[in-house]
Amino acid sequence: MSTVEPPLRITHIGGPTTLIEVGGWRLLTDPTFDPPGRRYTFGWGTSSRKVTGPAVPAADLGPIDAVLLSHDHHGDNLDDTGRALLGGVDTVLTTVSGARRLGHDAQGLRAGWSARLAHPERPTIEVTATPCRHGPPLSAPIAGDVIGFALRWAGQRHGALWITGDTVLTRRVREVPTHIPIGTVLLHLGGVRFPITGPLRYSMTARRAAQLCAAMRPHTAIPVHYEGWQHFQEPRDVIERAFAAAPPAVRDSIRWLPLGHPTTITA
Repeated sequence: MSTVEPPLRITHIGGPTTLIEVGGWRLLTDPTFDPPGRRYTFGWGTSSRKVTGPAVPAADLGPIDAVLLSHDHHGDNLDDTGRALLGGVDTVLTTVSGARRLGHDAQGLRAGWSARLAHPERPTIEVTATPCRHGPPLSAPIAGDVIGFALRWAGQRHGALWITGDTVLTRRVREVPTHIPIGTVLLHLGGVRFPITGPLRYSMTARRAAQLCAAMRPHTAIPVHYEGWQHFQEPRDVIERAFAAAPPAVRDSIRWLPLGHPTTITA
């Protein structure tokens, strides 16, 4: 198989939802396609309203080969329209508990486990689940299981494509780049916070993301999961300030994707 780098295109659809196209593969992350206006409950008294619809409607997506679903139990990562979309996709990779809930052919992964996307006319993609903690220490029984994904294929010049998933910055998350060299990272940000739980954070803040990037030095860092919902507390201007205060290599790595428009990334 040729090791020439296949072009990588990423379309940010909104929130955590992206379309990843590489070597003939079309992969979708955390499908959220409901219209804005509805309030979603996340359990334990937390809720949020969706304020922006998807930049690309589900009906306009075209065929999807696989869905990379960080978790199935929060509406800002899998909503009703996204859930209906899963029925037409051959491969769904998610958490072990999520695969049990979804049924059908969903495949469950724990951090460190891998799956392979293979096709005779496309580069094989190795998908490795990465650790997440969707909140403060000891919050797992409340926030539920979450994973990220590191994608590797032949010809990558700078390293793997890492989708962090909804997580705060922990020791295990910091260690991911020490095991898997990262070229491009999709950072799930937003600094999620709810009134009922006060200052506790349930996703990475911009300052923590800049610290992570300073340690791993990705070629490209792409913020997602920072707009479109009331519970996202850190919009683009907060992220820009945090990265502006970071070392030059970190400042130069950040790449903002225009919503709804495919963007070619050097992998």
